[in-house]
Amino acid sequence: MSLIEELVASGRHRLLIGGEWRDASDGAQITVLDPATAEPITAVPSGSVADGLAAVDAAAQAAPAWADTPPRVRAEILRAAFEALVDRADAFAELIVREMGKALREAKAEVLYAAEFFRWFSGEAVRNLGSIATAPEGDKRIISIHQPVGVSLLVTPWNFPAAMATRKIGPAIAAGCTMILKPASDTPLTALAIGALLEEVGVPPGVVNVVPTSRSGEVVGAMLDDPRVRKLSFTGSTEVGKLLLEKAARHVVNCSMELGGNAPFVVFEDADLDAAVEGAMVAKMRNGGQSCIAANRIYVHAAVADAFADRFAAAMAATRVGVGLDPSTELGPLINLQAAEGIAELVDQTASHGAQVRVGGRRPDRPGFFFEPTVLTDVRPDDPILATEIFGPVAPIVTFETEEEAIDLANGTLWGLAAYVYTGDLARGLRVAEAIEAGMVGINRGLISDPAAPFGGVKESGLGREGAHEGLMEFLETKYIAASW
Repeated sequence: MSLIEELVASGRHRLLIGGEWRDASDGAQITVLDPATAEPITAVPSGSVADGLAAVDAAAQAAPAWADTPPRVRAEILRAAFEALVDRADAFAELIVREMGKALREAKAEVLYAAEFFRWFSGEAVRNLGSIATAPEGDKRIISIHQPVGVSLLVTPWNFPAAMATRKIGPAIAAGCTMILKPASDTPLTALAIGALLEEVGVPPGVVNVVPTSRSGEVVGAMLDDPRVRKLSFTGSTEVGKLLLEKAARHVVNCSMELGGNAPFVVFEDADLDAAVEGAMVAKMRNGGQSCIAANRIYVHAAVADAFADRFAAAMAATRVGVGLDPSTELGPLINLQAAEGIAELVDQTASHGAQVRVGGRRPDRPGFFFEPTVLTDVRPDDPILATEIFGPVAPIVTFETEEEAIDLANGTLWGLAAYVYTGDLARGLRVAEAIEAGMVGINRGLISDPAAPFGGVKESGLGREGAHEGLMEFLETKYIAASW
């Protein structure tokens, strides 16, 4: 029996509120599609405003006892969740492929990555450390402690339905917060399966509530208007993030925002081109390019641009496109029809501006929401595609002449989430990494995500950090106590 069948048979494909699995209060449903076939998989309840507020009620009621739970107990629950998710990695990977479309090997990697957040924060749960100091005047002690921020609203995207959930749930549990998880309506099943897993390993009722909904703005807005919600952790587009920040401002809600990205991938003339191509394939094509840290703008020194483009185009052309459950597949479909049509329009527009389509450039004639791996050369530095978070398997290449020009091009965006630099000169790599306006930079590597590292951006790419010790601190408030003895 597949994990989807298990969820449906057990009734755990419904809303999880206060430890109960229930239908939406008004009976509304979300039809979940398989992106590889465009056919329905199943339906889940679509939460209403009443359901969202019921989840806030449940989280608020559970909050005092959970905040008082010993850190070691919370740590052991997270460790058990890590082990349970690893044990069921194959089943979760298949579920992710079915509702999100990515290749099976990538889905399995995502599940293991998602599990690592449970393991990492099981260690961080016992590291909520305060401090004590003598005031400069000597009249008192300055005591600093960290307490749970409170009821937390976690809003996650569809592109990494397991990892984006555990990256928020893990630190919230570790800090002693209760929460409402609102997953993307394209991929609600993975979130519900994680909710069921946490229930099985001993998370008390009301601590983790899961409310899928197709009425996101209405439901999330109502929850943010409830003064008991004290934390918003959101991963998604900058446009939606700005709207949520406005709503959160009404009650001065503590916000962590992991927003859009437009990562530059800079290749200098002294770079190992084979390594650069390999890194570009990872940075561009992980999750089919549907990643906030995907390499969207590839800047290559003019002296090696032709050689790099030839090797990169060959690697992209060799990518095996197919249904995600086929073990040989390297690139699955995009998430939905709107995404596939949007990518096609973007490529056609860029080609009309004079860019050359070296590889790909079209939707294949098959069911589902597929798009070919695409390389564009002769792209102008001011082409609109370079100001777009592409979110697909399309790589535009632009040439540059000097280090200063490369830095200016890399920084010529409103976003600042991730960047990649390839060079044979470590000093140059570090110098350029410091100069690029981004929260994360990979030097001679295309994979930078790590639960032990602080993930986040600058400029319009967000606020705060996820992962590392900083991820725990996002769910804690600092309290100062003045005492004399």
